[in-house]
Amino acid sequence: MNSIAASHMFPDSDTLIPRFREAGDVTLDLFHRDGRVDDRWLGFHPREFELLWRLAQQPGVPMTRKQLLLDVWRIDFEPETNSVAVHVARVRSKLAPFDLSSILATHPDGGYFLNVPADPGSFKRDYDE
Repeated sequence: MNSIAASHMFPDSDTLIPRFREAGDVTLDLFHRDGRVDDRWLGFHPREFELLWRLAQQPGVPMTRKQLLLDVWRIDFEPETNSVAVHVARVRSKLAPFDLSSILATHPDGGYFLNVPADPGSFKRDYDE
């Protein structure tokens, strides 16, 4: 589908969703709903992919657990589970063989953020985990 066809199908939308999003050395692919480093797929489960995709939308910007529950899980209440922390740990474990687990960082005031440059002229934040 080209952008002209898409604009006719979705006339109220003037922005197309990107297929790829970069998260440091990880390339996220919306079509495959997975990430890859070089030519190796990471095997993300849907929520793991959505978590990293959402954080990659605004690198370096901390998101609270509540924001992630709303944006990724699509719930507006606090469940009595630690599902956000569990998914963060799973993503980190899949990034670990590439020595990239630190790109998914815990903010000192709570929440998580993608610890990568927003663009080539940016610098990484240096928070301890």
